[in-house]
Amino acid sequence: MQTQSNLTARIGRWSAQHRRKAILGWLAFVAASLVIGFNLIPQKEIDSNKAAGPGESGKAAEVMNDAFPTESAEQVLVQSTELKTGAPEFRAAVQDVSQRLEDTRGVANVVGPYDGDAGQISRDGHSALVTFDLPGDSKTTEESVVRSLAAVDAAQRAHPELRIEEAGDASINKAALDKDNEEMGKSALFSLPVTLIILVFAFGALVTAGIPILLALTSVGATLGLLGPVSQVAPVDGQVMHVVLLIGMAVGVDYSLFYLKRAREERAAGRDTDAAIEAAAATSGRAVVISGLTVMVAMAGMYLGGISNFASFATGTIMVVAVAVIGSLTVLPALLSKLGNRADGGRVPLVGRIKRRADELGLWSRVLDRVLRRPLVSALVSAGVLVALAVPALGMETALNGNEDISRDLPVMQTYDRIEAAFPSEGSVESVVIKANDVTSPAVVSAIDSLESQAQQRGELFEGEATVEISSDQTVATVSLPTTGTGTDDLSNRAADALREELVPATLGEVDGVEAYTTGEAAATGDFNDAMIGNLPYVFGFVLTAAFLLLLVTFRSLVIPAKAIVLNLLSVSSAYGLLTLVFAGNAIAAWLPLFLFVILFGLSMDYHVFILTRIREAFDRGMRTEDAVAHGIKSTAGVVTSAAIVMVAVFSMFAMSSSLQMQQLGVGLAAAVLIDATIIRGVLLPSAMTLLGDRNWWLPRRLGWLPQVTVEPEVQPARA
Repeated sequence: MQTQSNLTARIGRWSAQHRRKAILGWLAFVAASLVIGFNLIPQKEIDSNKAAGPGESGKAAEVMNDAFPTESAEQVLVQSTELKTGAPEFRAAVQDVSQRLEDTRGVANVVGPYDGDAGQISRDGHSALVTFDLPGDSKTTEESVVRSLAAVDAAQRAHPELRIEEAGDASINKAALDKDNEEMGKSALFSLPVTLIILVFAFGALVTAGIPILLALTSVGATLGLLGPVSQVAPVDGQVMHVVLLIGMAVGVDYSLFYLKRAREERAAGRDTDAAIEAAAATSGRAVVISGLTVMVAMAGMYLGGISNFASFATGTIMVVAVAVIGSLTVLPALLSKLGNRADGGRVPLVGRIKRRADELGLWSRVLDRVLRRPLVSALVSAGVLVALAVPALGMETALNGNEDISRDLPVMQTYDRIEAAFPSEGSVESVVIKANDVTSPAVVSAIDSLESQAQQRGELFEGEATVEISSDQTVATVSLPTTGTGTDDLSNRAADALREELVPATLGEVDGVEAYTTGEAAATGDFNDAMIGNLPYVFGFVLTAAFLLLLVTFRSLVIPAKAIVLNLLSVSSAYGLLTLVFAGNAIAAWLPLFLFVILFGLSMDYHVFILTRIREAFDRGMRTEDAVAHGIKSTAGVVTSAAIVMVAVFSMFAMSSSLQMQQLGVGLAAAVLIDATIIRGVLLPSAMTLLGDRNWWLPRRLGWLPQVTVEPEVQPARA
């Protein structure tokens, strides 16, 4: 029987017949992408030193970026448990540090503790600070801080009796980035053998198990190369490479897994290699395309998130998913055709016996049989569990990332903590950025004085002396007001609200021609959260509507896409709840909820589309809906379980990161995939479809014009 000639089948057939062209073409594409990408210097990168967030604090950042030189502030701690700062040896060390820094290229404004700033000597007299600036954007300061760190290390070696260490914006960023890259490399290296072991158990053969990893790695490599040309026209965030690796490995392995499993089934049903490949292309290949499109649609929701970094993440993830889909449709059939029976080479006998034993036990079949015998009870219990898991998410608190979230295993953070201990700050600082034709005019100065005076009268929120900094052209001034809060607590939020709603309008707001913007940790976190919440309806609306329409056309049903969306929202909500529980006492990274939604919604659709495709195939061949549900889920249980285990293993690598936000990302992704592959796909989906029966496929007559997509029957079709 001839395979139905849909597009994916024709692509698979061409690749199998022209395997040399397909394989060499793919390798050439990957190589060209890498060569072109890594020989292009990124022209548009998001500069962390200039990054302006949303809202009023974002406007404040833009004004300051234009008015003040871009620079990073650094501090050198000189400390002794025995010597006082007035001792000759201590003074000599401080002078040596200052001189070395002044002689270092890229360092400016070196100020020592004996230069008249009493605040740079600790109260106990055993610690002193040398402060300096590193002018320039983030790229420039990345290079400058290496030289300043070398100068400080040289001073430490010259004065071993003292503690001489550097900490500051640039040095912390460098250490955190180096640690992050190191952990990412280790995670990638560790996840490869883990993934290979899981795939060996799934296929029982080393050769077949290695194919998905090769496709995933080449897809990731090609995408990373293609980001080079993209950076010439659009800003690219430095973290996008990590996101591409994360998503690329997950979907690259998944798509190959779906395809390979189906090709094996077709061969077991009696087809020769090329016929099995074409049948797999017509069925699983089509499911891969639909899954990929759904994932890309979900990722595109990040463009509407209102945050510049999200647009970069959206571009990277869409690209890697598209490349993985193209690879699975083109080079994968060619490889399978080229290998033929050798695809099953490298069999592992012990694994084969374990796998046969597991198939005999039929764990998922047993679970499914019990679910289908009592579908209403199963649906109610599983839905109740998911709702219970989601409830803690109502108490989720978010915050922008700060130094408190960085691992204290880093020496620079230990130095930072020692500086904080020796020079304790009373609280956080909220600032008012003022823009006017002349900020030194009597009206503006009077308003600033009034602002400071009124803030001092609110002793429960503000304390200490305010400081004022004026730009060289006298058009911008910043008024920094110390608060009693920590920057993320209720006192800090109240201080920011008081400035915006009462103090600034009553003072600077009364002066004509003056613009005043409040910023600071509390204000910026509030603006970020407001922007996220404000854009959520657009993101949710776009993602859910696009996914609904895509599934409507694919499965010719109004019920299927509506149910898929509800189940995916339950899965995401449960992951939010678990995330809140696991990290109780810690604020969740403010960017994470929206990011997790689009990622998890897209990845959840992978399994959903794959399972529904098999169910629809069985239904189109004449099975009753109840039997089609059982057939579709039982026949896909092994591959879905394997794919889920791979994803959980990859994401768990991130959960072991030293960075709190990476831990949260890893836990959120791993928990959601686990919930999705077990409770959702194993219990709630089959019970809901069984309860609905033929109503699953309901389509109003007025939508009968939708394209009819059928699949080619199996060699030995099963009938009810």
